[in-house]
Amino acid sequence: MPKKNTESEKSLEESLKLLEEVVEGLESGKLSLDQGINEFEKGVALYKECKEKLKSAEKKISVLNEALKEERY
Repeated sequence: MPKKNTESEKSLEESLKLLEEVVEGLESGKLSLDQGINEFEKGVALYKECKEKLKSAEKKISVLNEALKEERY
C-alpha cells in the first residue's frame, strides 16, 4: 500500500492545487479580513514550497544532464 503524503511531503501538483484554491478564495472577496490574511499567509508558504520543489527538480535535471555529457566523451 503506498505511503500517504504528510503535510510536509505534498507533491508539487498537490501544493499548486492548494495554492490555486487559496487564490480563488482570496479573489472571491467573501473572506473576512482575518480570514484573508490567514489565507494569504498560507498562500505565501505554499508558493515558497512550490518554488523550492521546482528548484530541487531543476538541480536534479542539471546533475543528470551533466552526467549524460560526461558519458558522451
